[in-house]
Amino acid sequence: MLDFLMADRTGPQMLLIAAAAFIAGLARGFAGFGAALIFMPLASAVVGPKLAAPLLLIVDGIASLGLLPDAWPKADKRNIAVMVIGGLIGVPLGAHLLATMDPLALRWMIAAVVALLLALLASGRRYRGRPTPPLTVLVGAISGVFSGAAGTGGPPVVAYWLGSPASQDIVRANIVGYFAVSTVITVASYTMGGLFIWPLVPLACVTGPLYGLGLYGGTQLFGFASEATFRAIALSLIAAACLFGLPVLDPLLH
Repeated sequence: MLDFLMADRTGPQMLLIAAAAFIAGLARGFAGFGAALIFMPLASAVVGPKLAAPLLLIVDGIASLGLLPDAWPKADKRNIAVMVIGGLIGVPLGAHLLATMDPLALRWMIAAVVALLLALLASGRRYRGRPTPPLTVLVGAISGVFSGAAGTGGPPVVAYWLGSPASQDIVRANIVGYFAVSTVITVASYTMGGLFIWPLVPLACVTGPLYGLGLYGGTQLFGFASEATFRAIALSLIAAACLFGLPVLDPLLH
């Protein structure tokens, strides 16, 4: 099966997707965000978004299981539940776009979404105020569309909850808890959309260990530089991934 998967791909192409997995894990490990924003543009250029999105869902879902035991007891479960209502609306819509859109058009959409979310992260803007149920549902729906279509639902939720008056421990726990639930919704939506196919298995076997290694390495590196430095590095990596993942550069991969 691995031979079948790689039959139409060159060594540099597979090296690119392996490197994307490692760098994405590294970014998440030391900065807490950016994995999908790095992985999706690059992996989509090699295997297409309809393989890249469920691949990231599998790899990141397994790797992040270890975060739940510590986070869930601290989380504001009522706030998470309200956010999940929005996710239940947005994720299936995003998954439908992933299953039905033209792959090239979807890649351009992913590039545009990543560029938009990069600008949001780089601006440092946060929602300054107490979360309200209607706004929380709206943010969950927007995040859900991004998650379902491209696995990039993190920044809207992070920008929203980081501006809340809750302690940082609770905010982090809420983010981990919400995306654990969101992953379940996305798995169900991808299953109904027929997006889980057998070629994902060998791809996950190749990228999963590298993503996990990057995740571990990133957490170890976190203590050696300031948060601002790591944030700048992560944003630079996202910008580079967005640029090199543009469809106009596809001739370089063939």
